[in-house]
Amino acid sequence: MLADTADAVRRALSTAESWAEAGTRPGQHHSDLEADAAAVEVLGGAGLGVLSEESGATGLDLPVVVVLDPLDGSTNASRGMGAWAVSLCAVDAEGPWVSLVEDLRHGTRWTAVRGEGAQRDGAPIRTSGCTDLVRAIVGLNGVPAGHGGWAQYRAFGAAALDICAVADGTLDGYLDCTTDELGSWDYLGAALVCQEAGGVVVDVNGRDLAVLEHGARRTPVAAASPELLELLVPLHPGRP
Repeated sequence: MLADTADAVRRALSTAESWAEAGTRPGQHHSDLEADAAAVEVLGGAGLGVLSEESGATGLDLPVVVVLDPLDGSTNASRGMGAWAVSLCAVDAEGPWVSLVEDLRHGTRWTAVRGEGAQRDGAPIRTSGCTDLVRAIVGLNGVPAGHGGWAQYRAFGAAALDICAVADGTLDGYLDCTTDELGSWDYLGAALVCQEAGGVVVDVNGRDLAVLEHGARRTPVAAASPELLELLVPLHPGRP
């Protein structure tokens, strides 16, 4: 069902007439709304609850709720730059269960099932296993307080893709330098992929990441290893 939803989003965006801001709320684009409508139609038709960045929450009392970002990186998409994705995470009573993140520009698809590992385009993946910050390539969201001591950094503008890049070893870590700006739709699907690939993903303040509240915000940090995570978390500009 998650694959069907991603396919529906791709089809909807292939005929989108406008990628500009919709004027509905800051940062919401026409493409966000078209992608969301296509995704919600599939998920709702399958009898699943939905927590969507764009259209809010429906059916949160159902056994399975899909956390949905129909177009992560919509600013990138509106300007024809960087990367953008659809991110889906099915959550049951035990937490994140099944996830899919697809890079809609390049067609790369990451998937994971709780306890069964993670894949990129059908092939099993693992993190780089990096433990040393001075050798790490780190993805950033927002502006850090200064150079954190990493070897290199990148800022791509799509959290779901950044965390999936940690999962498959493209990046070694990811640090959200903002303070509580990301909703669960931004990171939850990718977090399951990363964890199933041997990585670790936490909120910088130790809160539960699997939150099903539209207004809730978190500050995720992801790393290829627990050792690297311990070095990244103190680098958040809001930490004492």
